[in-house]
Amino acid sequence: MFNLTTEELEVNKAVHTAKEIYQQPNVWKELADMVFKQKDVWKEFIESIYAKHEQVRVIFTGAGTSAFTGDTLVPELRKQTGGKVTFESIATTDIVSNPEAYLFKEVPTIMVSFARSGNSPESVAAVSLGEQLIDDFYQVVITCNKEGQLATNIKQDKNAITILMPDEAHDQGFAMTSSFTCMMMAAYAVFTEKPFTGNGAKLLIANAERFLESITDKVDSMLDFDFSRIVYLGSGLLGQLSHEAALKMLELSAGKVVAVHESSLGFRHGPKSILHDKSAVVLFISSDAYTRKYDMDILRELAADDSGLKVIALTEKQDEEVDELADWAIAANTSEESFSGDFQLSFIYILFAQLLSLKKSLQLGITPDNPSPDGRVNRVVQGVRIYEYTE
Repeated sequence: MFNLTTEELEVNKAVHTAKEIYQQPNVWKELADMVFKQKDVWKEFIESIYAKHEQVRVIFTGAGTSAFTGDTLVPELRKQTGGKVTFESIATTDIVSNPEAYLFKEVPTIMVSFARSGNSPESVAAVSLGEQLIDDFYQVVITCNKEGQLATNIKQDKNAITILMPDEAHDQGFAMTSSFTCMMMAAYAVFTEKPFTGNGAKLLIANAERFLESITDKVDSMLDFDFSRIVYLGSGLLGQLSHEAALKMLELSAGKVVAVHESSLGFRHGPKSILHDKSAVVLFISSDAYTRKYDMDILRELAADDSGLKVIALTEKQDEEVDELADWAIAANTSEESFSGDFQLSFIYILFAQLLSLKKSLQLGITPDNPSPDGRVNRVVQGVRIYEYTE
């Protein structure tokens, strides 16, 4: 797996993380089957809420990777819906510290909680604040842990449903990998106006399988460049995805690699100052013809930089100009058929970021399954004190 023997994975404490990256296409198949069987129940719950109210606010929430799940989803779902439903992504860490800025008493709200464990203090507190402050409050809990506090708290709540991910998506490694992609896929299935299962899912899964089998040698070659900083860039929802990609590198390198994210256009407005001769820039290129123009402009600019930095460009289909400009060019879709858009593409792009982070972690002598054995950061956050909120 990924040019690593079982012994190497065990000795370097990377078994869980490697497996959880590699297994994702198979877990997506299981999830797609589950969606097909349960989507009518989910849709009935959501549509019944829409029918009761003239306006409904949907808040995707979570902390860390769980927050970035919503960030990536929202641009796609906003394109699909009219004025009756508004989609927002607000981290639990923002809601808990400033509830009056985000929760509105008279606005009917569906809070969609993303949670691997379901036990993070901020996730539980955000729901409590929603119940306290909002008159018409509904919940969708998308979680990998049926025994987590978020799931168990709503068992008797008729205004809430739990959507449980396949068992394999409950990552045992430190970093969220399978859990991230599965929760994002499930939430999309709940709220999309477009069909989810069928040919689109098959196309994505088939390409993901091929991608994971073929990309390792190229990733290994990237490690010959001893980068100490990495920048992830993208536009629209791919710009949001870049936040999760950067976090994976930061987590799995235990902070030894400085990892940042920015939009393709926003990078010039100050953040570009981070670049030096030990920097790698990863560009998530959009499949949208208009948006792609801006991504290609920053690629051309980076390719002309003479500082010694390296550029990794991911694109849906192989592109001659991208091949020429980037130090490494990666095509995510090797099928004749195109993906439906950047949302599908995001699932392949994040596989690359996860694998690069795993490989860099091992190169640095870090144990990916627990990159912070000193307890500075933890798989389930610790040290959070929740205070009672009084209106």
